[in-house]
Amino acid sequence: MRRLLILCLLIGTAICCSTCKSEKQTKKGERKLLSVREYKDAVYASWIGQIVGNTYGLCYEFKFVDEPGPDSFPYGYTWTLDELKKYNGAFSDDDTDIEYMYLTRMEKNGIEPTYYQLAEAWKAHVKTRVWCANRAALTLMHAGHYPPVTGSKDYNPQWCQIDPQLINEIWAVTSPGMINYAVDKSEFMARITSDSFGIEPTLHYAAMYSAAFFEKDINKLIDIGTASLSGGSRFADIVEHVKQLYRDYPNNWKAARKIIVDNYYVSADYNRHVWPAVDANLNGALGILALLYGQGDFQKTLDYCCALGMDADNQAATMCGLLGIVNGLEAIPRDLMYPLADSNWKKPFNDTYKMISREGLEDAKLTDMAERMAAQGEKIILAKGGKIVTKKGKKYYSINADAEFIPPFELNPLPALFAEINKSFSYPVYTGGTPGSVTLSAEGNLPPGIEIVNRNIAGSPTRTGVYNFKIIASDGKTEKTIPVYFKVHSGNLAGKASEIVFNQNAIDKDIEVIRDGSTEKTYYSIKEGESRELDYYGYKWEEPTEISALSYNNGVPHENCGWFTSFDIEYLAGSKWAKIENINISPEMNLENSQWLKPNFIDYDISFAPVKSQGIRIVGMAGGLPRDVANAHSGSRYYTSISELRVYAE
Repeated sequence: MRRLLILCLLIGTAICCSTCKSEKQTKKGERKLLSVREYKDAVYASWIGQIVGNTYGLCYEFKFVDEPGPDSFPYGYTWTLDELKKYNGAFSDDDTDIEYMYLTRMEKNGIEPTYYQLAEAWKAHVKTRVWCANRAALTLMHAGHYPPVTGSKDYNPQWCQIDPQLINEIWAVTSPGMINYAVDKSEFMARITSDSFGIEPTLHYAAMYSAAFFEKDINKLIDIGTASLSGGSRFADIVEHVKQLYRDYPNNWKAARKIIVDNYYVSADYNRHVWPAVDANLNGALGILALLYGQGDFQKTLDYCCALGMDADNQAATMCGLLGIVNGLEAIPRDLMYPLADSNWKKPFNDTYKMISREGLEDAKLTDMAERMAAQGEKIILAKGGKIVTKKGKKYYSINADAEFIPPFELNPLPALFAEINKSFSYPVYTGGTPGSVTLSAEGNLPPGIEIVNRNIAGSPTRTGVYNFKIIASDGKTEKTIPVYFKVHSGNLAGKASEIVFNQNAIDKDIEVIRDGSTEKTYYSIKEGESRELDYYGYKWEEPTEISALSYNNGVPHENCGWFTSFDIEYLAGSKWAKIENINISPEMNLENSQWLKPNFIDYDISFAPVKSQGIRIVGMAGGLPRDVANAHSGSRYYTSISELRVYAE
């Protein structure tokens, strides 16, 4: 259905354009022709458009949330002018730097990098300045998970946030006119960080970007984007709502914005762990609204993106990148590309991209980055059934508009798996490849009650112990194998404890949440004062109990506070707490006193030589950023978070 709708839209659309000057498609099934030179120019204009939108939009990021910005356009650059002057050119930010990282991955690994290759790139290059779904996905990677688990709503509580729509434009820019390929490839990439309707704006944008090399009407591009979404799509309905609001309020963007905010800036079950201002669909709706009110005018669209608010730099970067393809570099106002009046720049942003945000990626010239991106686009065109033809001395790409994206066949390592006896367990095994062509099986010592079911390691284990087996995947040509470590714990002893022990200086005394069997709630040990203290969580029993393992789930730390900077296990030896030596923690715990790379809802499995005691606890120094650095909470700057603490005797 997706392909039929897009085809119908494109057949009825003139694809001749002033920027690309592509030849009009006159017959059904005829290949699309796109000038090689004009494709490269459009890629460059798109990249410059993204740089403008990102740098300009940063000045207004989250500035207008409860209320819209003023209608005194143009807004202009503010504090980012100092940054542009400091770096004598453009500087990296999360709206552009992940795309640059993806470009280097294509150059290193080929036009269709695997999830393994992309995850390794994330872990190598993204160390700081990472937020929301991106951060949650990255911390899952460090815990041993690979995409698409890292974006799954079952593992990533931030799956519904804005992240995928601001880092994936490159896949469509390198797939001109190949809409289905661009959309499916963008979906594959979006699932690194997100899931379900959280990726729908990304797919919509991908279709618009790919089609924009041929279609120049903003309204038709929006419809092409909507046609790329499957039936029952939440974002498709939102886009239609936005279009109706534009028709109802053609001269009153603030009225339209209010209705969007009233409807989509909401706290709901799906986004209960996140700030609604970074919701993917809310920000996607505001991006479409900016496109409609801007109607192709670069400056107007840019200012509407900023004035409509929320995560404004994302909408500004993405929509301005789209308009770069639509109208070309000449349509971007000169003062936006040369914003420093006292500079002697010869090219937009001094042809400089200063890498300040991603470790191990080099500074680059903007012209070179665009050339490199266009080179990857050419490889994709040729690999997917296209070719280069010459007409009247001019080179064109003859593009196969029906190209399809097939995810690479792969079988990636699994983290150590832990389950509880007689409790339901499931962990997905991803293989990619052509749908229906890959078989999956297991060999070895599987826990009784566990088997491969619908590409999941699933079941209810009936016997405790450590089990080692292997998963085998075959696509009929190649066989891949990975080892699996699976430990089954005995029943949780926390419910039998007579007392929960915790730092009594904490304001919140509702500590029962740490053994209620659910990770829905997170407990925070916020104190009245602002001094750093040892925090601890544990249990006491009436009678001595044998214990050899714990499972600590950290819940959702706050942005700048809520973690341990040291971590030990102690047992009650008589009337005093004694440290247990030689503990093993899986996955490894991040104990740096930094806000970066702090995970959400990670189960840390902690094992040690058995002890028999009437008490057990985890203990460590509370972490967080000082008040002059953080503004995450009005209370203490130093506290810890916990959702569940389970206790096992093996």
